[in-house]
Amino acid sequence: MDRGYDILGNVAVVKFARGTSVLAKRKFGLKFLKEHKSVGTVVEKTGKFSGRLRTLKTKWIAGEKTREVLYRENDCVFRFNVDSCYFSPRLSTERMEIASKVRKGERVLVMFSGVGPFGIVIARNSKVGRVVMVELGRECCKYALENVKRNKLRERVEVVQGDVRRVVNKNLFARELDANLSRGVLFGTNSLRSLGSRKFDRIVMARPNLKDSFLDAAFLVVKKGGTIHYYGFYSADKAGELKELILGEARKARRKIKIIRVKKAGEVGVRKFRWRGDIKVLN
Repeated sequence: MDRGYDILGNVAVVKFARGTSVLAKRKFGLKFLKEHKSVGTVVEKTGKFSGRLRTLKTKWIAGEKTREVLYRENDCVFRFNVDSCYFSPRLSTERMEIASKVRKGERVLVMFSGVGPFGIVIARNSKVGRVVMVELGRECCKYALENVKRNKLRERVEVVQGDVRRVVNKNLFARELDANLSRGVLFGTNSLRSLGSRKFDRIVMARPNLKDSFLDAAFLVVKKGGTIHYYGFYSADKAGELKELILGEARKARRKIKIIRVKKAGEVGVRKFRWRGDIKVLN
């Protein structure tokens, strides 16, 4: 029985080969629980991450009937629901690598921040000045707020619920501020005012696999001399398209840039990879 799995704290998410019987799945799940004492639930991944919010469909196999996870990595702890919130444990090393690049006092914007893994790992493992995390999904923002509190980072990390492009657009930030404050979604009252009036030293674009690059939004709020970490999805023979996209978007935004590095940041499918482009903004 061909299968793969991810362990997310107390929950194991298993992908079974097509045609595997219900009895065989149940037998595997019970055996898995006996062999992995820290795992209390086994669920089956029944579909791919889909939609702008990257949600997942799972089916209970064995153990406690829950989808809520308590997961630890890089001296941080995260709570989230595996069905409603995207989270990849395979990006743990990548997150720490980004944190190692952050300099003392930097202002960092994390787009598509989910339940907060990039922003929280950066805040915990660097001398960052401020991290602002922007996420569209309300469920993910709820968990992000909890995770910021859980990791005792309220003084350095802010969570903003909203569409990235709307949030960073100077003509709309005040409206987003009022909406977020009325829902109690963000910490402090200066989050979106700072987005509208100040720029960022570093932007992490941990974007989903969407057609829209959102680089125009990043170029709007990155400082001269700042850095953008942009993630794109390509097969190995088409990785050059990442550079072409970045350069084209920079020309449209009238920003002069230098692509410092393009590196493979993990496999996302059969011969398809997540690539990271490190962009230095020169003007």
